[in-house]
Amino acid sequence: MDRAGREFPELPGHPGVPMGIILLLVAAAPVRAADEPSPIQFKDVTQQTGIRFVHSDGSSGRRYIVESVAAGVATFDYNNDGRIDLFFLNGTPLPGAPATGTPPRNALYRNDGNWRFTDVTQEAGLNTAAYQLGVCVGDYNNDGHPDLYLNNYGPNLLYRNNGDGTFTDVTAGAGVGNGDQVGAGACFLDIDGDGDLDLFAANYCDFTLAKHQGRSVNGQPAYAGPMLYGPVPSTLFRNNGDGTFTDISTASGIGAIKGTGMGVVCADYDGDGDTDIVVGNDAMANYVWQNDGTGHFQEVGLLSGLAYDLNGVGMGTMGVECGDYNNDGRLDFYMTSYQKQWGILYRNEGNGFFSDVTRTTGAGTGTYPEVTWGVGMIDFDNDSHRDLFIACGHLQDNVELWDDTTRYEAPNILLGNTGTGRFTDLSARAGDGLAVRRSSRGTAFDDLDNDGDIDALILNPRTGPTVLRNDSPRTNHWVQIRLRGTRSNRDGIGAGIKLVAGNLTLFDEVHSGRGYQSHYGALPHFGLGNRTRIDRIEVKWIGGGTDVLKDVGVDRLIEITEGSNGR
Repeated sequence: MDRAGREFPELPGHPGVPMGIILLLVAAAPVRAADEPSPIQFKDVTQQTGIRFVHSDGSSGRRYIVESVAAGVATFDYNNDGRIDLFFLNGTPLPGAPATGTPPRNALYRNDGNWRFTDVTQEAGLNTAAYQLGVCVGDYNNDGHPDLYLNNYGPNLLYRNNGDGTFTDVTAGAGVGNGDQVGAGACFLDIDGDGDLDLFAANYCDFTLAKHQGRSVNGQPAYAGPMLYGPVPSTLFRNNGDGTFTDISTASGIGAIKGTGMGVVCADYDGDGDTDIVVGNDAMANYVWQNDGTGHFQEVGLLSGLAYDLNGVGMGTMGVECGDYNNDGRLDFYMTSYQKQWGILYRNEGNGFFSDVTRTTGAGTGTYPEVTWGVGMIDFDNDSHRDLFIACGHLQDNVELWDDTTRYEAPNILLGNTGTGRFTDLSARAGDGLAVRRSSRGTAFDDLDNDGDIDALILNPRTGPTVLRNDSPRTNHWVQIRLRGTRSNRDGIGAGIKLVAGNLTLFDEVHSGRGYQSHYGALPHFGLGNRTRIDRIEVKWIGGGTDVLKDVGVDRLIEITEGSNGR
């Protein structure tokens, strides 16, 4: 049975394997690797960080659906000190939950360097109780300080960064509370190129506590899927440029179609110079909202090839990530999914069309028996090829009582990009960081120690997070880029970056909100292999305009200001 409750005939002698999937099983068999250590190594450093955050889903044993989809996580530099800080989302007690001395709160941890973090939630003014599900970061008022938006079960929250280490809740004045929805992924984006960041908030299903229904599997209590309650439209807010927003969901076209949104990423999927919205829907077709450049959208998921998998099946999509895995200058997409479904890699064929290449690339290796959530398409060893990190863990905390092919707590998956269009499973050889077993959800990927490679942060429901230090051998070069918009939005969200170094061409965009209801990677990172100079960096800003840098050094952070002509 899939996330939508559909039954598939099973292969004789292979319980749990749908009849129509055998060819995919064979084609997606892992690429065998040698026994030498993986070129990517992760060390579990959680205990030395000083992080004491524990996530709560507010559970009481009644199994409200919102418990099963919590929550995302964010990495960003809240105080502009050059170090990436950590923000953890949390829940609140739901009816029937036992009373606790201290109600759960979200948590902001300041990065003090040397893998030590300090809880500054109280002094930052973020010590708020809410049932938080999704998060994104963006400088909505272009004052040079990153702001926070939380997509919640219940009213959402917008926190303005005051620039002095504190935040102010400006939700009511800004008009972005979004009612009493079940939130999911969220993104800041500039829908019309006017230089102000607008705001997209995905909504999951038409659930309220009063509508809660119990479910059982083989006589065991279980969480229900979203279709029991029904899909709902997502929400789009236009930035008015004065600190307030207007709900334009209906006028923009976004409100015309209901969905079960979970992970979201806003990206120029068709390469036409404006930012589109790709929504992963649970138990139904995914949506691709094509932007006409003025902030009006048309849903083209089916036409693009991103709505379904290769077999025309709507997946239980959880997380959505994009990146150029094959270095052809176009953004490809990866979507995580439910148990007995593959994580799917969609290759960008150009002109707004995508192909499911999961089975020919091995990009789904290890995902079929797991429920998969957060995902990063990141070059972890700086060899110039983007790898895949996939968070795993079932949402049914008692799944072993009726299914011995899966588990609630599972190790995460690391798939290394061979550079030949295929991926190989490195999980067992990539250090103790990949041996951690949790039921993971949101993930974030950033350089937490400023050593030139990308580390990993994972939120685990009902327990503490996992912090993984990238200890890959430092044999390759890299560059990281910070954009500073002048006419466009301050952080260059939506801008495209093309990098040329000899025979290597790399491409990326700046995103706000991605993966599974999370935020990370505001400073795009490029692995360069053995290349020691960059011939050209080209930035195309949202709203028009291009800046070019030539003959650039490596192994450093480069700041590019809009209109500087490469200075």
